[in-house]
Amino acid sequence: MAKQAWSSLFGCFTSQHHYDGCGKRKKGGGGKKKKKTTTKKKVAAATGQGQQQRKLQSRLSFSDLSFGGMVSPEDLSLSLAGSNLHVFTIAELRSVTRDFSMTNFIGEGGFGPVYKGYVDDKLKPGLRAQPVAVKLLDLEGTQGHNEWLTEVIFLGQLRHPHLVKLIGYCYEDEYRLLVYEFMTRGSLEKHLFKKYAASLPWSTRLKIAIGAAKGLSFLHEAEKPVIYRDFKTSNILLDSDFKAKLSDFGLAKDGPEDDETHVSTRVMGTQGYAAPEYIMTGHLTAKSDVYGFGVVLLELLTGRKSVDKNRPPREQNLVEWARPYLTDARRLDRVMDRNLAGQYPTRAAQKAAALAHRCLCPVLIKRCRIAGKFNPDISGVGSNWSVKRLLN
Repeated sequence: MAKQAWSSLFGCFTSQHHYDGCGKRKKGGGGKKKKKTTTKKKVAAATGQGQQQRKLQSRLSFSDLSFGGMVSPEDLSLSLAGSNLHVFTIAELRSVTRDFSMTNFIGEGGFGPVYKGYVDDKLKPGLRAQPVAVKLLDLEGTQGHNEWLTEVIFLGQLRHPHLVKLIGYCYEDEYRLLVYEFMTRGSLEKHLFKKYAASLPWSTRLKIAIGAAKGLSFLHEAEKPVIYRDFKTSNILLDSDFKAKLSDFGLAKDGPEDDETHVSTRVMGTQGYAAPEYIMTGHLTAKSDVYGFGVVLLELLTGRKSVDKNRPPREQNLVEWARPYLTDARRLDRVMDRNLAGQYPTRAAQKAAALAHRCLCPVLIKRCRIAGKFNPDISGVGSNWSVKRLLN
C-alpha cells in the first residue's frame, strides 16, 4: 500500500514524537530534506517491482491444480517448484515436535492441532535454524484436503511482510501437515479477549490494524487478486514486536477475473465477520474482506467480541450495537474499550471509528438483487473496492 495513502488517514496514529494527542504535527524535526535516491537504488527498486509483477502474473491458481481430481504429492511438488517450500516427511515432523507431544502443543482450530517444533539445516539442507509451528490436519475436523491444498498453493507462492511465512508441508499417505514460521505472541484474539492477558495499548492496536490491512491490500492488488474470506482476530498472528501477519488461507479464493464483478461461491466464513451481502447473495468480492477488516477494527476499538452471547441481548452483536456511535464524536467514548482508560488521542480514535463505520456501511446490508441481477455499484462503490481504495 502506498505510504501516502496510509499517512492521509492514519497520520494521527503515528508515534508520539511526531504527533501530539490532538493529531497536530509538532514543530521541529520535520524540516530536514530527504536525501535524493540514487540512480542505482531507483534501478534496483524498479527491477524488484518488475520481478514481483512477473511472479504474481505466473502465480498458480487453485483451479489450475485441482481441476480434474485428486492431486498427487509428486504433481504438487512439481507444480510448486521454485517456491522454496520444503517437503517434509511425517517422520521428520514427528521428530521436530517430539512425536507431537502435549508439551509442544500450542492450540487447536477448525483445521486441527498445532505444535511447536524446531528445524535446522540438519533436517533439510538450506533450512534456516528456527522455531516453527506445525499444523496437523484433523481428518474429522471442519476442514479437509481442499482447504489444506488451498493454503499450500496460496502461501507457497505469496510472500509479504504481513503474511505468515509457510516454510513447507507434508503430504504423505493420509497425513496433511503445514509448517510455518513460529509467531511468538500468538493470535490477536488471545491478546484482546483472554481474561488474564494484559491490555494492548492504543499504539499497539493501531500498529496491528495497519499491518493487517497492508496484508489485505497486498492480496487484493496482486496481478491475480486473492480474496482472503476469513479475516478475524484468531487469524491475525503477532511476532515478538506485535507485527501482524495474516494466517490460515484455507478459505481463500482467487478473485474475479476480466470483466467479472464477483465470484459465486458457497457461503463460508465465521459468524460475526462475514459481510451481510455475501451471506445474502453468495457473491464474493474484496468488499467481503473489507467488512471483516471493519469488524476487527471495531473489536480493537471496543475490546469486545464480534458476537458475545454473554452480553445483554442488544449488545450481543457488536456491529449492530456500536455502529450508531462510530460517527458521533460526543458519544464515541461509550463504546471505546475501558481497558484503555482513556489513554488514546481523541482525534485518532474518531478517525479509526469513522473508518470502521465506512467498512461496515449500512448501504452494504441494504444492497440486494435488482431485476434478478446483482448490481455491484448500487452504493456508488465500484466492484474493485479494496482496503487501499477505501483509505485513499
